[in-house]
Amino acid sequence: MKIVLLSAASSIHTVRWANGLSEAGHEVFVISQHENIDPFLPSVSVYTLPFRGVLGYFTIVPAVRKLLKKIQPDIVNAHYASGYGTTARLVGHHPWILSVWGSDVYDFPHKSPLHKWLVKKNLRAADRVVSTSHCMAEQTRTLTPELKDITITPFGVDLSAYQSIDIGGEIQTDKIIIGTVKTMKPKYGIDTLIKAFAILINSLQSKSEIDTKKIELRLVGGGEQTTELIALSEKLGIADSVKFIGQVPHTSVPQELARLDIYVALSRMDSESFGVAIIEAGAAGRPVIVSDAGGLPEVTIDGVTGLVVPREDPSAAAAALEKLVLDCNLRKEMGYAGKIHVAKNYSWSTCIKTMLEVYNTTVSKYSRNLNE
Repeated sequence: MKIVLLSAASSIHTVRWANGLSEAGHEVFVISQHENIDPFLPSVSVYTLPFRGVLGYFTIVPAVRKLLKKIQPDIVNAHYASGYGTTARLVGHHPWILSVWGSDVYDFPHKSPLHKWLVKKNLRAADRVVSTSHCMAEQTRTLTPELKDITITPFGVDLSAYQSIDIGGEIQTDKIIIGTVKTMKPKYGIDTLIKAFAILINSLQSKSEIDTKKIELRLVGGGEQTTELIALSEKLGIADSVKFIGQVPHTSVPQELARLDIYVALSRMDSESFGVAIIEAGAAGRPVIVSDAGGLPEVTIDGVTGLVVPREDPSAAAAALEKLVLDCNLRKEMGYAGKIHVAKNYSWSTCIKTMLEVYNTTVSKYSRNLNE
């Protein structure tokens, strides 16, 4: 099958879809106005068009139409309902699938009536719409209630990158390390995590159950809120126990997760539509604590692979942290369960198979409709 991905080549998810589909034996072409950062396989053909921002989604239409005429794909998969979804609709090639990602259906439509109109028009023009999570599918239906058949096509994880990580901890230290790998932005609730950590430390000190000097909060990721978060940790008197690592390449994520004993994601917004970081932590055999925002609870089995707490509730998060900090066996049990859960449901081979089934059924349905 010839497959065109109309998507941001700068996204690791685009790279993974393209490489995974290529490894499954298909001809894959990526058309993008974004330069790739992570490498595509040599078997993937990448066409990078001039970047012109928002205007570019409109101005690249003639070039995309010309490329599709040359490639003659069996199907086009546009990723993101606003930008590349607009390009795909204007190009007019069929059949095409629209993959919604998150902020394109949660945030973008609410900027103005024009933004909402644009997204709704793109959704209705696609031959099929797919979503990475059930909660995002429901959000999409609030815009276009007539779209009953939205297939769930989750992002996967490369399990081979995590095979060498022991559930008990690859990097042995005498500390219990709590952490997250996330951009330092308000959306992701890093401030809630810092407040929860401060409550945890105060609680443990009052009980004298553990040496709190052996508990560390490790925050991996750069971003606009870093300075503010450093100030917050100083204000709460825990700065010596909080390590700001900064941004790391995605290839280093498995090693960073191997350093942790507990992974935490306390996002405050539903546009956190799929917990990629959660399934990566699960692949590494780490128990997780997540907020009830967006798709995070969908990828966490509460009480089995981790604990789900209310968003923006530092006290609830601190209680969950204390439960795991004081119970080494529970951490290992949840880590092991997470590893099994991810292997069964979120390996890239499983996710690629799901997407290919969507491609095949969409192509077949389109062909039948043409012949009727």
